[in-house]
Amino acid sequence: MLSYQHAYHAGNLADVHKHAALAWMLDYLTQKDKPLSYIETHAGRGLYDLLATEAIKTGEAAKGITRAEAWFAADHPYLRVLADVRKAHGDQAYPGSPLIAATLLRETDTLHLADLHPQEHAELEHLLPMASVHRRDGIALAQSLCPPTPRRGLLLIDPSYEVKEDYDLLPRALTTLHKKWNVGILMLWYPILTSQAHLPMLDALQEALPGALRHEVGFAPARRGHGMVGSGLFVVNPPWGLAAELQRLEACFERMRQGGFSR
Repeated sequence: MLSYQHAYHAGNLADVHKHAALAWMLDYLTQKDKPLSYIETHAGRGLYDLLATEAIKTGEAAKGITRAEAWFAADHPYLRVLADVRKAHGDQAYPGSPLIAATLLRETDTLHLADLHPQEHAELEHLLPMASVHRRDGIALAQSLCPPTPRRGLLLIDPSYEVKEDYDLLPRALTTLHKKWNVGILMLWYPILTSQAHLPMLDALQEALPGALRHEVGFAPARRGHGMVGSGLFVVNPPWGLAAELQRLEACFERMRQGGFSR
């Protein structure tokens, strides 16, 4: 349960999918002056070095953000965050979702971040002293906070899925959170697996939350025998324009699959 280390996977193609969507939504939300709440249930350490041993060992960033950066205009919020993070932490720095949120949000906004791993929690607490960083179960934290103050905002659920019970837990958790926080944007990330272990979860989610936006992209496995062949997002209360942005991103993934964007 505490063995997962995102440093091995930071900047991979699933991160590109998830983080580009997250940055776009937070940029959209901050176009209004009203303050907002950001809650993240599985935050990780928040900042990664793409030249670290872990990143080099898997090579996932080299196949991910290193190639995909060309997909985005310079003023896209995802690239703006990357530029800000590199300026502050070096050219090979990569932001996790908590740092993306902290970079795009304002002093009037509220951040609640959870991670159970002691080292990840300590790194995150040091990185983002302005946030409320909790070492506790993230779903339980979200349940206790919702509806948050302010009521506008976004919740990201991004588990490692190392605990197989997550697939059964998450549809019930997301449904309860939506009932508590019916105006909140709730975004769940999930892996597309060759085992198809994610499919019953999605069936349950779509039955319980039929108005949500489901979006998936496919890509080659990171290495031979690796079971993840794509990335999925399930978004409750998707903001206007998100579907079009994800369709644009999906076209980039498809072009890559067909041999485009070689670098």
